[in-house]
Order: sequence, then C-alpha cells, then structure tokens
Amino acid sequence: MKSWGQFCPVAKAAEVFCERWNALIIRDLAQGPRRFSELKRGVPLMSPSLLSSRLKLLISEGVIRKTTGNGPEAYELTVAGREFVPVVEALGIWGQRWTRRELKEHEIDLGLLVWTIESTANANAFGERRCLIRLDLTDQPESKRFWWFLNEDGHCQLCVGDPGGDVHLYLSCTLPDSIYIIRGDLTVAAAIASDRLEVLGERWARDGFIHWLNLSPLTGIASQRPAMNA
Repeated sequence: MKSWGQFCPVAKAAEVFCERWNALIIRDLAQGPRRFSELKRGVPLMSPSLLSSRLKLLISEGVIRKTTGNGPEAYELTVAGREFVPVVEALGIWGQRWTRRELKEHEIDLGLLVWTIESTANANAFGERRCLIRLDLTDQPESKRFWWFLNEDGHCQLCVGDPGGDVHLYLSCTLPDSIYIIRGDLTVAAAIASDRLEVLGERWARDGFIHWLNLSPLTGIASQRPAMNA
C-alpha cells in the first residue's frame, strides 16, 4: 500500500479505501461473508494473486477478517470495515446520478452480469417451489448464450449447463440490455414493452420474476448527467 505521506485522517483512510480494487471488495463483502472464489467473480479483471494480496492488506488494517466455524473459509467485514459501507453506498448513488451513459465495449462484462444476478437474486420469490430459469443472451455466441439459474431451498445457483428438469421461466435479452436492466437504465416494464426483453413461462414464475430479480435500490435513482455529455 502506497502512503500519501500525510498524517491527516482523510489521507490515512484513503490509503486503505482508495487502493485499487479495495472499494469493490468491500462492496461485495457488504452483502455478507464471501469465499475467495466468490470475491474473485466480483472482480473478474483482478488476478488471484493480487486479490490474495489485497485481502491480506485489508486484514492487516483491521477492515476484514476470516470467518471462523466449520464451513468453508470465507471473509467478512469487521466493525471497522462496516463503517466503510455507507461510503460505498454514497459512491453508488453518485455513480447512478452522474456517470450513466451508453456502455463502452470494455464495460460489457458477461461474467460480472451473471454473478450479479446469482448473488443478488431472491430465491424465495417463488415460495417453496423449485424454479429453473433459463437466460438466453441473444447476441452472444453459442458457447456463451445460455445460462441457467436454479432456485431451490432458498438458494440461487448459476449453472453453466442445463441442470435438468423442467424450465419454468425463459428470459431472452441481449447482453447490453441485460446490464442496462440490472443497472436501472432500462426498466423491466419498458424492456418488455419494447421487445428488448422477453419473459415466457409458467404464470407463477412470471409473477415472481421481478421479486426474484431483486434489483438494487440504486436503480431507482435518476440520472442527472446532462444529455449533451452522455
């Protein structure tokens, strides 16, 4: 970690929080404990060795800790780390208001999209029913086009192959439009009305779709970016 060479508490906090990737690690841990592999999926451009280094740094600074217990090793925020959560939320609000525009090609990240859907989905949206959802990204090559989300026992699991059994909900959308929906740039209702999103399947599954998608409260924040600069 590079020092800013100041005793100012703002500078000292920035040394920890503003180090590249640290804010995104804290963002993901704000949702609860995460295993190393789960954190890696949230920062797909970060190498495993760099992620390991950042986790060690954040542990040494008292921001995160390894969980204890009988389950797989994971990481969680400490009391000090949780005090960063409002900062992350404020950054998200600012980003929604002032940075929204058409995505550039390097920002259209398939891996981050499916990880976001899996990690934030409300698997209980269908009651006690098992619900298998197939997402068809219509603009993607065959090897990356179909994704399945299996919802059962209160857990949503991303499947890269068909896990078998009946599919209850079929979603069709392009990758960019899927991201615009997740970000809140395009509402589900507007996407369906404009044929940018197709939702087919059993009635109970269609009725639970919005609750399952469980969009972030940040999606309700309107952009204030001037149109001339969009």
